[in-house]
Amino acid sequence: MSHHEISAQGTGFFTKDSQSNGTSQHSTDTGGLLIGYRYHFNRWLAAEANYGYDRNTQQNLTSGNSFNLQTNVHQATSALVATLPSNSRVNPYVLAGAGALVFDPTGNAGQSVPGAIRQAKAAFVYGGGADFRVADHFALRAEYRGFVYNRPDFELASLPTGILAHTAQPSAGFVFKF
Repeated sequence: MSHHEISAQGTGFFTKDSQSNGTSQHSTDTGGLLIGYRYHFNRWLAAEANYGYDRNTQQNLTSGNSFNLQTNVHQATSALVATLPSNSRVNPYVLAGAGALVFDPTGNAGQSVPGAIRQAKAAFVYGGGADFRVADHFALRAEYRGFVYNRPDFELASLPTGILAHTAQPSAGFVFKF
């Protein structure tokens, strides 16, 4: 059994719209990248650390104003992974953990708001997927990860705070086991 693995995946990044106190918030759907390392303690239990990157636009509509704020979204998470019973070719798993999503305004013209600052939000991550073995040390991975966190307000007075957000992140990529 290989105890170590690294992975690279292409992702989707889809955040559910929210409304609160007269403000509607929408994030554009986008794609990104997820890089990970997983260590297997035994055939059933592993721990993983991941870094991800996406760019989207936070679209906000308040009672007297509307504005867009383009952000680079960095994610750093860790999780415990439970491998489910499997056959020699398909290895399903579930995961749960925590981390942070960092929303960093790009400052691009027409997509920025004066005074908006970078903001990190704690996130609960959950999900599952399957590795499809291609060779002894190589597999293809299909995965779903969900994030639950407080939507960023960028310390702008016009945005409400404490709004719970959910982002879905389906992905596919490859795994190298060593």
